[in-house]
Amino acid sequence: MAEFAIVLPLVLVVLLTSVELVAVARMQLEVTQAAREGARQAATNVDPATAVEAVRAALPSDLSARARVSVTRPHRVGAQAEVRVRLPYRFASALFGGLAVELSARAVMRVEL
Repeated sequence: MAEFAIVLPLVLVVLLTSVELVAVARMQLEVTQAAREGARQAATNVDPATAVEAVRAALPSDLSARARVSVTRPHRVGAQAEVRVRLPYRFASALFGGLAVELSARAVMRVEL
């Protein structure tokens, strides 16, 4: 019984840390996918607002309002359109003391039109 009382808190800490890391990895994948969607739009549309809308549509509704999106699109065919997405994330677990990180992604595609 004494060993169980000593090991249980350690197991809970490892479990909570694993859940938080999986949540951060999932969010990073969502941010990366949103940046790719925005780059697709930036490569084919002259208006950068359509790329920003595509990024916000690709993110879950609770995250899209917090995301900062920047679009760089030259008006020359063959140049690179770039979309950057930054999303602040705060760890939910009290174990990390409200640690905040910024997830970011960058996607580049060649301008087609």
